[in-house]
Amino acid sequence: MTDGDADSVGPLADREWRLIREEARPGPLNMALDEVAAETAADGGPRTVRVYRWEPSCLSLGYNQDPETVDWGHCADAGVDVTRRQTGGGGIYHDYSGDVSYSITAPAAELPGSLLEAYHLLCEPVLDAFARLGVDADYVSEEREAIHHPACYLRGLHPAHDVLSAGGGGRKLSGNAQYRREDAVIQHGSVTYEAKAGEHLACFADPGVTDSRFAERVVGIAELTDATRADAVAAFEDALAEWADAAAGEWTDAELARAEEIAEGKYRSDDWVRRVPGER
Repeated sequence: MTDGDADSVGPLADREWRLIREEARPGPLNMALDEVAAETAADGGPRTVRVYRWEPSCLSLGYNQDPETVDWGHCADAGVDVTRRQTGGGGIYHDYSGDVSYSITAPAAELPGSLLEAYHLLCEPVLDAFARLGVDADYVSEEREAIHHPACYLRGLHPAHDVLSAGGGGRKLSGNAQYRREDAVIQHGSVTYEAKAGEHLACFADPGVTDSRFAERVVGIAELTDATRADAVAAFEDALAEWADAAAGEWTDAELARAEEIAEGKYRSDDWVRRVPGER
């Protein structure tokens, strides 16, 4: 177990948690592993906090995003995977070196029924990690209008789940989303280590947004501190582990096999990835 101080230990730390340290996997498998973690927690197994990397870089579409908003030709030429999340919002470009992602999974009965309360509970270690890196981050102080709807980082900002620099008054650092099953809740989020405006915008068909306009809305940890990406990963792993009082763990062979099954039938499937809004 970890030895976090009283401020970093969360109210769910008396349960059984495991920390899965950063792994680099393709986007479809990362999304499938979030589902597997939910199945494990719902079946009486450990709850999971994890940090993960996208290899290759990946564009993850929001649940209801129109596939026509994607520049499929560019993604193919640039070697960018495309998958679709269970969570809403717009598309997020997860750059191999510029993105740090995390997820928290627990039984639904253990979390607040209020969406806002659940977000703010599960974002506690996220804000703690930024503080460890010397980044003054908080929820956006007030709603802001969208710049480009298909791109998640350029959509309207909401105090429930969008984390910004300068104590919530600056630029977006992290977006967080929840997928609520009947028996479990998955919260996952993307944290910008290095904002790569050109690569991000190129994934979208005719975004009509300049790199400089993107930079007015989005900032990365690397621009605010001298922390390396490894420093950022360690900060998020440590904050998550201390918040949950989690022991270091790993996936079982059965979980990995189940994740491959889910990824093949869903997150790698054109029926899922390229479906039009409203289709099930």
